[in-house]
Amino acid sequence: MPRNKKKNKTAETWREQNCLSDDETSNDNASTYSCHSESQNDANSGGQETGEAVELSGFEKHEEKLLQAIENATDKSQQVRINALQLINETLVHHYIPEFIDDRKVTLMDIVEKSLRRGKGTEQAWAAKLIPLLIIQIETETDINEFVSVLKPVLLSTLLDGAAASEVRAKCCSALGLVSFVSADGLGDILPIMKVLQGIFSGGFLKGDDSAAGTSPEAGVLHSAALSAWALLLTLLSPADLVAMVQDKTNLAIPSVTHLLGLLQSAHLDVRMAAGETLALLLELGRHHDDEFLEDLLPELIEATQKLATDSHKYRAKRDRKMQRATFRDVLHYLEEDISPEIVIKFGREMLTLDTWAVHHQYTCLRSALGFGINVHLSENVFIRDVFQLGPKLDEPERLRKTVKTEQKFINAAAFKARTISRGKNRDKRSYMLN
Repeated sequence: MPRNKKKNKTAETWREQNCLSDDETSNDNASTYSCHSESQNDANSGGQETGEAVELSGFEKHEEKLLQAIENATDKSQQVRINALQLINETLVHHYIPEFIDDRKVTLMDIVEKSLRRGKGTEQAWAAKLIPLLIIQIETETDINEFVSVLKPVLLSTLLDGAAASEVRAKCCSALGLVSFVSADGLGDILPIMKVLQGIFSGGFLKGDDSAAGTSPEAGVLHSAALSAWALLLTLLSPADLVAMVQDKTNLAIPSVTHLLGLLQSAHLDVRMAAGETLALLLELGRHHDDEFLEDLLPELIEATQKLATDSHKYRAKRDRKMQRATFRDVLHYLEEDISPEIVIKFGREMLTLDTWAVHHQYTCLRSALGFGINVHLSENVFIRDVFQLGPKLDEPERLRKTVKTEQKFINAAAFKARTISRGKNRDKRSYMLN
């Protein structure tokens, strides 16, 4: 794991990327991000008074719709299939249901495979997005290997299909990175996928005359997704292996740092930010093995980062400038002082601290897939709790007590509202009688 060093107390990058205000994240010791998942709100909106009733207001009330969506996912109408895939995605984001998936894994696998192979555009994008949501909810290694053996080749073929839409290929990059992250078992599994992903984002490297590649916005989205997925797999490499591959000029899985530096000149904000964070991650991992790792390139890295951290070009959107400066201030702070931004994630009664670039990136990739449903999975999902070393899940009675307490607040609020309305009507009648 990355070295434990003193961490700074701000995380402007994270606030910008997640559209959080200073009030929502400020803390004397570290930045804090916390939100109530939608599934929790669903569980608290039914008005039941017992723990059993609360449980029934969670996934159970969505189960019938989910079963119907699984059936509709094989319909002849493309729009019906798309709507079904969207509903399945939404349900898996907000609910951790490994037993339900295990009972229907063959059906779900078949749905996703057919949608990717035979679907077009939007249908393929939703199918690709669904794959990691299924993989991270599977709890047995045998079932994971079965899913991967069937779906990884389909993802690869769609990703490498130049005729496919850039949005679809970008979703495939993200899915392929997460699937490989979950199922990887040694360098033999990781490096081939890293080579494929590098082949995608290398389209954004500088030209021979050191000018920026002229890529479309769609290509920029594809390149940033491929680079982000590549960086996720980079976090799985041991520092010694990484340093050896960077020093090996014949290595095809790790591009030269000069090429990654060139991506900082991309016309696309997402590519520039992904490149800056990847360079910080690369340096962090390498320094675990060699304190002098890339020391000769450090001045050039600092100079390029300083320009982006103070960029005030008016041809860029104001929000883009703000996000870019926040990102590269964090990167520059790490390059100059070896201090990573520190962020605290609060979920329920637990807390997760992101204090290295590696953990930051792992969390960001998982949150991109899960959205605000990440809180549910941080609390429940065995795989995600293992990734972030959160230990065993909280005991069921403890979680139920908290749910019932929140439930009572909603009941009291509803009673107060009804009482106010009733009293208001009585007052109106008295006023009428007096007149």
